[in-house]
Amino acid sequence: GTKKIANSYIMATTVAKKAVPISKGLPYHLSTTLNPYAPVAKWILGTSGLVAGMVHIGGVTRLTKSGLSMTDWKPFGSLPPMKEADWMVEFDRYKTYPEWQQRKTMTLDEFQYIYYWEWGHRMLGRVVGVCFAAPWAYFALRRKIPSGYHNRMVLLFTMGGTQGLVGWWMVKSGLGENRRGDSHEIRVSPYRLAAHLGMAFTTYSTLLYTGLGIMQIPNEKSRRLKELVQSLSKDAIKHAKKVRGGAVAVSGLTAITIASGAFVAGNDAGNAYNTFPKMNDQWIPIDDMVHPNLLPAYRNAFENTAMVQWNHRVLGTSTAISAITLAGLGLMHPAARHAITPQASKGLKILGGVAVGQMSLGIATLLSYVPVGLAAVHQLGSLVVLSTGIYVVHSLRYVSPGILRITRKTMVASRAGSEASVFAATGNAPT
Repeated sequence: GTKKIANSYIMATTVAKKAVPISKGLPYHLSTTLNPYAPVAKWILGTSGLVAGMVHIGGVTRLTKSGLSMTDWKPFGSLPPMKEADWMVEFDRYKTYPEWQQRKTMTLDEFQYIYYWEWGHRMLGRVVGVCFAAPWAYFALRRKIPSGYHNRMVLLFTMGGTQGLVGWWMVKSGLGENRRGDSHEIRVSPYRLAAHLGMAFTTYSTLLYTGLGIMQIPNEKSRRLKELVQSLSKDAIKHAKKVRGGAVAVSGLTAITIASGAFVAGNDAGNAYNTFPKMNDQWIPIDDMVHPNLLPAYRNAFENTAMVQWNHRVLGTSTAISAITLAGLGLMHPAARHAITPQASKGLKILGGVAVGQMSLGIATLLSYVPVGLAAVHQLGSLVVLSTGIYVVHSLRYVSPGILRITRKTMVASRAGSEASVFAATGNAPT
């Protein structure tokens, strides 16, 4: 009798805690009424939007071949030339660098056009820095930064500052005297371009994930997150964990595809093999993919036009197929109804759609010989796919190893407390 009473008491306590149905999920809160840290989340997400704009402007700067128009770097920036005489001084300085030998027909008006693109890109970087640093100081002084996020803010600030240095390091690779005899179009090093773009995407991703985390603080404070996990069956948790693992894989594959796209851009590989799905009537142009003069041989993967483009095609197609597969299996599996929250479900649907759209944009860009507008939208599309993948991963964090570990400890402690209460009420230890 005592054992039956104890078990009933424990079951009733456990059921009472299962108060968060999967149909409601874990909403993201940007309302100050529900989330006192909402202003911090808005600032972080706003900064991520500025970084996305910076990536876009950087892409247009590269596509318009404007990146080598400014031949010096000032940490705090400067105004552009204001008078024609000042413009002539800047233009004459540009003429002393290697790129001029390939663009000797350029007029002053044409130089001003490319100069403004590069100048705007650099100054926008400084604007992003101010838009991060000033609110950070304000929120920190008012003790509005959530507990556990202070080190993240330091990391983000450091990443932003480093990005400027990496950008100048990249530009310098196209200004050196060793480039003066180049027979091909003078461009920055594709390796440094990939590093610069990779740093920008990493900063953006960290900002986005941080903002999403701050939006979830009310669910953590109210125990809604743990209660949702406690309401899930073993099969539901197993399915959600698989979907989250798949989302991590798709996001990682997207990041690798983006990096390969940087090498396509750095080698101007998009202006070759402008056919699809084959590359000039070949599925794998093996004879073109290994150049005997590129040694060590691995350099072909990063500097050979044919191999660089083939890699990007395969990675882009794999990303799209993986995203569609993840969305289909994640949402159509019998366990999905009791395992996937509305937030994660919406993210999976969007992920499948934007991945297909991005692949279509890539094909259109290739077939039309990389027009500036379409190529710039294609680069932005990669940011959309990555953002959606990050959102899906974050929306499924209720089955992340850390959350599950904490929840198990809580349940064990709760069970022990329930048994102690039964013992106090009956005077007999449950067995």
